[in-house]
Amino acid sequence: MTTHPKTASLMERGTEFLGCETAILCGAMSWVSERNLVSAISNAGGFGVIACGAMTPELLDAEIAATRAMTDKPFGVNLITMHPQLFDLIAVCEKHAVTHVVLAGGIPPKGSVEAIKGGKNPAKVIVFAPTLALAKKLLRSGGDALVIEGMEAGGHIGPVATSVLAQEFLPELAADNVVFVAGGIGRGEAIASYLEMGACGVQLGTRFACASESIAHPDFKKAFFRAKARDAETSVQVDPRLPVIPVRALRNKGTEAFTAKQIEVAGMLDRGEVDMLAAQLEIEHFWAGALRRAVVDGDVENGSVMAGQSVGMVTSEEPAADIIAQLMDQCEAALGRR
Repeated sequence: MTTHPKTASLMERGTEFLGCETAILCGAMSWVSERNLVSAISNAGGFGVIACGAMTPELLDAEIAATRAMTDKPFGVNLITMHPQLFDLIAVCEKHAVTHVVLAGGIPPKGSVEAIKGGKNPAKVIVFAPTLALAKKLLRSGGDALVIEGMEAGGHIGPVATSVLAQEFLPELAADNVVFVAGGIGRGEAIASYLEMGACGVQLGTRFACASESIAHPDFKKAFFRAKARDAETSVQVDPRLPVIPVRALRNKGTEAFTAKQIEVAGMLDRGEVDMLAAQLEIEHFWAGALRRAVVDGDVENGSVMAGQSVGMVTSEEPAADIIAQLMDQCEAALGRR
């Protein structure tokens, strides 16, 4: 078995925090990060994360139970902060003694962090922050670890590149906090550079989307294999009133459909048929449906093929364990050349 002493040393705080062998998290990808991929990543020594997305509490309950049946290793659950049943979902995580809950999609609502950390089975809270000031606030407010995610990532993204965020956040936070870096990471050499800057681990989504264990439709995976970095484009905001977070996905007819959906929702706002929160949920439901069409049904023309700019490095279907081994080998070799 290959050992990675330099990498393991730099990842030590991350692996201790996550309770796994390798501080590589799988980003939560709706319809993709489910029991099969999550358990495969955790069984391979990484840290799988279930993407709750728009699941009901009942569906999440079944998904956690099914994942637990496939692995005895730690894994987490990603919850969207704007989910209307957020506190019910937190209760499901507590019921199953989930060790780590990732809060994504916005500032955690009042009481949510306390609910995760204060139950009979308290979990650790992982948060996202687009600015350094917000990161510090979230960590002071109970966040146990932070993921800084750059705009190269797939799905919902912020406006700043990973390399810039890393230079801004890590010198300020890494000495006293557990910080993971995400966005555009496809090879171990990049992991090495962020570890040397002070990160204690990384998160990758796109690199795992086409793993052998991923249930994504074969046509979804083929779209990844064909794509280059420049094909993963960000969505356009049509109406400044709509709180639309940009989404990075492969360019197709679905991209045009999203523009039309925004115009439709803006009209609903004009007519007073929805308030701002309902408008935002309309947008989120669009993405959930469009993503399902691509991932589950294989409609890669009209669905949303969410992918990060590292998609050009995804060229074939590989087991999750092989992907993790390659990343670790590349990282160790890069550290050895320093």
